[in-house]
Amino acid sequence: MRGIVLAALVGVGVAMMATAPAMAQGYDPASRIKAQTEAMAKLAQVSGVWRGPARSLRNDGTWHEITQTERMGPMLDGGLRVIEGRGYEADGSLSFNAFGVLSYNVDAKAYEFRSYTGGQSGTFPWIITPTGFAWEVPAGPQMTVHYDITLKDGVWHEVGTRVPKAGGQGVMIFEMTLKRVGDTDWPLAGAVQPKG
Repeated sequence: MRGIVLAALVGVGVAMMATAPAMAQGYDPASRIKAQTEAMAKLAQVSGVWRGPARSLRNDGTWHEITQTERMGPMLDGGLRVIEGRGYEADGSLSFNAFGVLSYNVDAKAYEFRSYTGGQSGTFPWIITPTGFAWEVPAGPQMTVHYDITLKDGVWHEVGTRVPKAGGQGVMIFEMTLKRVGDTDWPLAGAVQPKG
């Protein structure tokens, strides 16, 4: 365990040393952090705890229904947001779990969504739309899954559509309708303090 921690600390040190020349040439972390925080404030309406029905299209053409929950909270003084999704079967067992990090790339002037689930991960563009947000995931060489999120009156409605890359009719493969059920102190609660 100590070896893992030491390796991580060494990695952080190397990364900091690599940025030292840029910092010496007028790198201004305060302005970058301010830009990130201001951009991420546009996502504040999604913070909190959400719950509701969700369904996904199976390969045999039938729909599988679960209860979906999401929780989102800020990190780094609002400079990014973390989100965890959990899907529960009718008997209460956990059948889906995902974790994501929403951030703003100051250089690209674009939002990024880093997602982890089912042993897979990826970084995807996250777009603010007039009614909420949108993001998409490659689904093999021929398809893309486009997710469209509408937020209104405390309801998070998300639809996933499988779209052929060559064009043509898309097929809805996912839908969830969540209601905001409250605030959360996650992930800030329980932070390690300097003294025990």
